[in-house]
Amino acid sequence: MRGNLQYFFLKMLSRLICLLPYRLVCWLGRQLGIIVYVAAKRQRERGIMQVTDSLKLTQAEASALIRRMFCNLGQTVMEVLYTPALTPQNIRQYVSISGLEHLQKALSQGHGVVFLTAHMGNWEWMAAALCYAGFPITTIAKPQPNPQHTRILNEFRTMVGLEVFNRGTSDMIKAARALKKGKVLGFLADQDGGTDGVFFDFLGKNASSPVGPAYFAKTFKSVIVPAFTYHRPQGGHHVVIKPPVAYQHYDDPDQEIYHNTLQMTKVIEEAILAYPDEWIWFMRRWNTQKPAASSEVHDRFA
Repeated sequence: MRGNLQYFFLKMLSRLICLLPYRLVCWLGRQLGIIVYVAAKRQRERGIMQVTDSLKLTQAEASALIRRMFCNLGQTVMEVLYTPALTPQNIRQYVSISGLEHLQKALSQGHGVVFLTAHMGNWEWMAAALCYAGFPITTIAKPQPNPQHTRILNEFRTMVGLEVFNRGTSDMIKAARALKKGKVLGFLADQDGGTDGVFFDFLGKNASSPVGPAYFAKTFKSVIVPAFTYHRPQGGHHVVIKPPVAYQHYDDPDQEIYHNTLQMTKVIEEAILAYPDEWIWFMRRWNTQKPAASSEVHDRFA
């Protein structure tokens, strides 16, 4: 009962937000970001600490960057609730795209596309814009801690034509089939890879990186296409689709996964360094510690 109330509250809030002018939605979102920056002490302090360690900023510089990050994130949250107002006719007002030729060429090869991205800008609207442009977009999504948030997010994703596969479930079989059918499979590959990941430096600190994109690319001979989205100064977002990442083949399959994951993670790292206030710095990206026994494995792969 309580869960349903949360869901219907979010639905009603979304309907109200969709009645507002888009500029006001953005302004309210950025004000929300400032409020959360002040109120969410643990996330603020973790973000400041992690950006200070990675980018070697002063405390004042790090605090200013994290404040901008919260403003960007607040806008994204409000925009996600505004998603029902998006249509194939108006999407270009809100999202511009460059590099579509890279995605088109990759799809033409017929082996599907591993679409590599990160928690930057409004990644939900990037998917919506590509769906409305006629691309067969699917994604592997991690369920939210609150099931009602997952419910409404997936409802909005389905609304724009995005096919969603839940991570850690039998949906992974469906994700594999999507690639076999020549579709685009999206990965938010900037999160902690856990104990199943591979270890190397990410933004200056040792971290576990997820191997899923490399495994899918290897198994289905899919082209790896990176893409990232950024806030435009005048409002809305710009999506940059980059040239494909060349998949590297090795005699040792473990070494192959390691080096291709490293290559893809470096692409994500470069995107974050170019626009650091677009990335969610309070994520627990460096949570998994490298096991002592893995040092030999790393030496063999390096």
